Amino acid sequence: MRYLILLSVMLIVGQVHAEEKPVVVTTVTIIKDMAELIAGDEFEVRCLMPIGGDPHLHEPTPGDARMVTQADLILMNGLTLEGWLTELIDNAGGDAEVVTVTSGIDAIESQTYKGSSDPHAWMDVRNGIKYIENIKDSFVALKPEAKEVFEFNYGVYKKQLEDLDDYIFKAINSIPERHRILVTSHDAFQYYGKRYGIALESVLGTSTDAEAQVSDMTRVNNVIKASNIPAVFVESTINPKMLQQIADDNNIKIGGHLYADSIGKEGSGADSYYDMLKHNTDQIVSGLTGTNQDDTSAFTEDSKTPSWILWLVLALMMVAGFFILSNSLSSK
Repeated sequence: MRYLILLSVMLIVGQVHAEEKPVVVTTVTIIKDMAELIAGDEFEVRCLMPIGGDPHLHEPTPGDARMVTQADLILMNGLTLEGWLTELIDNAGGDAEVVTVTSGIDAIESQTYKGSSDPHAWMDVRNGIKYIENIKDSFVALKPEAKEVFEFNYGVYKKQLEDLDDYIFKAINSIPERHRILVTSHDAFQYYGKRYGIALESVLGTSTDAEAQVSDMTRVNNVIKASNIPAVFVESTINPKMLQQIADDNNIKIGGHLYADSIGKEGSGADSYYDMLKHNTDQIVSGLTGTNQDDTSAFTEDSKTPSWILWLVLALMMVAGFFILSNSLSSK
């Protein structure tokens, strides 16, 4: 799916920009991936966090400061995720506009810390669509002459995310109801669970900047025993030893590796926002049902896009790209 959008970008923006591109800086890799797909070739998109980095524990570097000073626009998640960002911007200087891409999202409030929200809003695909809408609007404000490019890329991406939302619903519904309990390291899946109907249990809270207590381990072990949960899941940015110990204590398996605070490396099967959520879903279903990850025919048939539709979309992209390019050249 990602490659289809990137192909449309290349077709629409075939002309070479003689001027230096505006720089968009994002805080986390999930937002960077979204921004690249909306921006196409109009902006240079950079990210403060490396792939696999933990934004809860990030300590800004001199390189981060240089990136901020060079930015024309900064895209942040908000909801208490980047507690280090304000100080970084104040110390680095620069005059970039800062846009919070979770604006307009109904945040889940923390049960532990008053006035604090769960920052992992991207786990609900409906929120992901709001993210890309806010990104698109900020891009139009920064470069109004490229509005058609941003609107087009947003429209294609939105449809793909709507299909993904439907896919996840069907996948989770294939898990026996008594086993729809997701046990993870930290509490990053509340939006996912609320949207798609799966209960959550985690050893840590919404931030990884904490230490597990004996009471937390006991609570999780009791839930596993009471519900006969077949698997627990580790996360890409967190040491797996804690969950491995829980799995060993209960004689159950590690159901898979999930991505929460960062997309995966190239070739991981989770190297985009879309692929990350699909990968997580497939891992969860496989771990909690004992099925092969490839055995997803029960919930993929309706959501699979027929090849003729993809070719039709590609043809429309080529036509749209021709007209946009023609109009751009004629206006010069």
